[in-house]
Amino acid sequence: MTTAHKKPSLLKRFWGIFGPGLITGASDDDPSGIATYTQAGAAFGSQLLWSAIVTYPLMVSVQEMCARIGLVTNHGLIGIIKKYYPKYLLYLILIISFPSITLNIGADIAGMGAVGNLLFPVIPAFSFSILFTALILYSVIFWSYHKIAVILKWLCISLVSYILIPFLIGVDWPHVLRDTFLPSFTPDKAYFLMLVGILGTTISPYLFFWQASMEVEERHEKKLMVDKKIIEEMEADVKGGMLFTNVVFYFIILAAGTVLFNAGIHNINTVEEAARALRPLAGDQAYLLFALGVIGTGFLAIPVLGGALSYMMAETFGWKEGLDKKYYEAPGFYLTMAISLVVGLLIHFIGISPIQALIYTAVLYGITAPVLIALILHICNSKKIMGRYTNKFWSNFFGIATFIMMTVSSLFLLWYTLGN
Repeated sequence: MTTAHKKPSLLKRFWGIFGPGLITGASDDDPSGIATYTQAGAAFGSQLLWSAIVTYPLMVSVQEMCARIGLVTNHGLIGIIKKYYPKYLLYLILIISFPSITLNIGADIAGMGAVGNLLFPVIPAFSFSILFTALILYSVIFWSYHKIAVILKWLCISLVSYILIPFLIGVDWPHVLRDTFLPSFTPDKAYFLMLVGILGTTISPYLFFWQASMEVEERHEKKLMVDKKIIEEMEADVKGGMLFTNVVFYFIILAAGTVLFNAGIHNINTVEEAARALRPLAGDQAYLLFALGVIGTGFLAIPVLGGALSYMMAETFGWKEGLDKKYYEAPGFYLTMAISLVVGLLIHFIGISPIQALIYTAVLYGITAPVLIALILHICNSKKIMGRYTNKFWSNFFGIATFIMMTVSSLFLLWYTLGN
């Protein structure tokens, strides 16, 4: 007698659609990103909400191209650059990426530790940072790829806390909707610098490497044969993941703009400052949701940051790689991740504050992002590399638009930084 298999529920089937795209998108809202979005809301209220809509197609275009590269070629982005482009370009990207990603990790670990200390003041912030770092390292090294992927997907739910916060406070929705769909610009250096910060936070180079490599992992895990259906599923995953991250960053700006800006608090440098400022103005619930969201996103983003760097190093030097491998099978891959997390943890002791780390990270990302986007466009238009899965019109249109915007914003950021 055969037993009928129970058909998965609609919710399970919906959840099953999402994979690397959701994880990549959600990890973009890391603690340092939350600090950027909070500062945007505190400084300009709801005036920059429109950026969540404008950046969405730009993010989708770049991440979809990276995902397609991984699926079609069965190599990460660095692997393709190593195979088809000059070696000096490969090493230049690596030399700039290692410190930028490590600084980003350091800023995120410090933010998690500081927020942990806010919730439990008797425990020092650095103790929380050590604990969180140890937990992340243990899980990445000793758990299987499947388990890590499932946990990362569930950690994405922690970002929902930011969507809830505005509904716990009074919001002038007509004003908010006007700023969302009818952009207004302030002819002020601080406004454009904030816009550059948002672009740099949402379109971060480490996500390009992670997305491509995760698609390779997914292809191996599920033994996928690339065809039109697989490409369409990947596109849906990327679009859904990027939509999720932009909805979250929209609501972070909205919460900060409604609470902090209206209360006259226009300068927020760190996530713990944001959480502390929210408490008396928005109540304990909003404060707790904000704080827990920072810790949850840290657990989500730091493995992505460290993983991106590990994939880059492994592909550059021909090491065994992959979260599906045991430590003894890919020691260089896991040692890279361990070193990046430990160095990130120790950044505070070499005199670099989390704010300085974010500034340095933004500058280094600003240098690499336009170069990488140009390379990604070139790869995705090469029949030699991509075969019949080269770019269509809209991929090139939004990809070129992203390249132009990131180049302009990077030049502005470099001019501002060097000029000050």
